[in-house]
Amino acid sequence: MKIISVANQKGGCGKTTISINLASCLSLQGKRVLLVDMDPQGHSGLGLAVPDEQVEFSICDVLSAPADKPEDLGKAIWQIGKNFDLLPATVELAGFEQQFSGTQGRELRLANALQPVSDKYDYCIIDCPPSLGLLTFNALRASSGVLIPVETGYFSIHGLSRQLETLDLLKKQCNHELTVRVIPNLYDVRTKLGREMLAELRKRFGDMLTKVHINFNTKLKESASLGQSIGEYDPSSTGFHDFSQLAEEVIATFETHKTESQIDQSLEQRIQDLSTKAQKLLAETSSKLGTEPGSFQEASAEKKLEVLYGVSQSPDGVRFLTHFDQAKKVSVAGDFNNWSAEDAPMKRIDGFNGDWELLLPLEEGRYQYRIVVDGVWQHDPNNNYVESNPYGELNSVLEVH
Repeated sequence: MKIISVANQKGGCGKTTISINLASCLSLQGKRVLLVDMDPQGHSGLGLAVPDEQVEFSICDVLSAPADKPEDLGKAIWQIGKNFDLLPATVELAGFEQQFSGTQGRELRLANALQPVSDKYDYCIIDCPPSLGLLTFNALRASSGVLIPVETGYFSIHGLSRQLETLDLLKKQCNHELTVRVIPNLYDVRTKLGREMLAELRKRFGDMLTKVHINFNTKLKESASLGQSIGEYDPSSTGFHDFSQLAEEVIATFETHKTESQIDQSLEQRIQDLSTKAQKLLAETSSKLGTEPGSFQEASAEKKLEVLYGVSQSPDGVRFLTHFDQAKKVSVAGDFNNWSAEDAPMKRIDGFNGDWELLLPLEEGRYQYRIVVDGVWQHDPNNNYVESNPYGELNSVLEVH
């Protein structure tokens, strides 16, 4: 079984969409596929119409089982289609890192759990959370390859360089080789920015970049909202064509014996070159737009910038920035507003497709908060600094200096 993680520390780059539709298209090509959701938000299950309230066993139960009494993986697996199964996640998975912090072998629990089904499937696709923690580390240690989705924008290149640095660190510390491929996602050929950045990615990454790029396609969003893969929803769409080609490329890549040593430029050199280029591009773009760091002034379609998600501090206050594509209402609740879900509503950013922002003038201190999305409370998916609360869930932590 070939295990491939879909990972990027930056949220909103389409990891779950790629995980679902790649797994589906691999199964349509006759491969036996298991999709593993390692994100506590459980979006892979949501995107495949798996009712959360009916998930009695999940990946959390599998990972948390004692080593001498492993959980039967079959009890947690849902059949999605022919040759296509899902191992779903629930919000309980958010407590995994705290539960196993300091435990020996904690980073190998997923690899050990998948071992019993290694002969049952040809591929295992892992949908990783948008953060670098124990869950993502488990996924990477279990994998022989990683696919990194990246939108064609300036800030995405910066996030990509951080992700590659993480993979290089994993390789050095654990002596764990990974075949790395970067997937240009949400590409809009109509914009000059998209065309320029795709060309830049191809120039900088060469054969590390997939030959296939995923075009921006509304059918992909429609299929996800209905709990279907793109092949099930609209097999005549551009989205299905793109993912079918990606599945073919994945098969060609991971069923050959090409190694990273055959790539002509070292990963470390690519990272260095990329970081330098990203800083230059960001400076040039800020100059063109006449904007200051952290501002969200309107820009033309060709000059829109992607944004860095999470929390950031400026002289005006603390800026909360997150991405929830389908949300109708998003707010921030914390100990700074008596945990009110109504007092700090976030504003959808015009032209930034699912991005929400809020600027709060907070005094110096340490705060806990959660994001409320259409009435559902959760920790900030783009803030790795978390603490458990009395309800067995996680609060995000912010320190204002």
